[in-house]
Amino acid sequence: MQITGRRKKMAFFLILGICLVAAAVFLTGSWIILNWRERVLLFFGVVFFFAIIVGLILNTVFLVREIRRNEQHDSFINAVTHELKTPIASIRLYLETLQRREVDQTQRQQFYRLMLDDTHRLLGTVEQVLKAGEVGYKHAAHPSAEIDFAGLVRECMDLARVRHHLQPDALHWQEPVGVNGAGIKVHGDPNDLHTAVSNILDNAIKYSGDNVDVAVSIDAPDEKRIALHVRDRGIGIPEGELKRIFKRFYRVPRRSATPVKGTGLGLFIVRSIARSHGGRVFAESGGEAHGTTVTLELPRSEP
Repeated sequence: MQITGRRKKMAFFLILGICLVAAAVFLTGSWIILNWRERVLLFFGVVFFFAIIVGLILNTVFLVREIRRNEQHDSFINAVTHELKTPIASIRLYLETLQRREVDQTQRQQFYRLMLDDTHRLLGTVEQVLKAGEVGYKHAAHPSAEIDFAGLVRECMDLARVRHHLQPDALHWQEPVGVNGAGIKVHGDPNDLHTAVSNILDNAIKYSGDNVDVAVSIDAPDEKRIALHVRDRGIGIPEGELKRIFKRFYRVPRRSATPVKGTGLGLFIVRSIARSHGGRVFAESGGEAHGTTVTLELPRSEP
């Protein structure tokens, strides 16, 4: 309901801007025609005309962009609220159950495991929000070291299997192509790169649905770069959305009745970390229901 209201406002400001531009064209054009013999007045009239048109266009664009940004902020707040509220409510329910009645040891251990899972989810959401604020501060100093990138990726894969309760073959590693796996090293912040790779893996798993089949590989496009490819066979991304998914708070609109949970920060954080390390990240997809491949390119550390 709220989104529909925002779209109506966007349409209103867009139509208003077009009407104002049309009115300015008509009035200024009429004035120029009436005073075409006065060269000085004609010159200033033309300048004034273009100034009005540019001002109206910029004002309309600004208003529409602000409405879209506010809409994204509202979606982000709703998503974060849900991501925080759900695990807290779950933990509280288990604690109240343990407090009010006796449960056997097996069920008690199950409750402990579920509460730990909820705390991990809660901590992950908080860390994402904090990381998004951190990467947005460009002047922050970060430690730099030489990193075994292949080893870091495999470590992130092991953590993702545990966190999402996956079978070993759900995330499968493909040996590096055209480069010695032991020699894949990059320079950078280990924590930041760990966050970037983990976010890409989590995103692939999250949008794979019930059938998680994610292939992870590394290759070397040239002597100066290495590239991490994470391919899933999930719901895919429309071509027009491939660049937008890396914007802050942006989430691809879905027609599904059960939308995928998230804050819209994961890939934004990946892009910010990639840029801070002199690299880039991009996505490729054959469209909806054809899976997605996210590629993270980083400068290769010289031997």
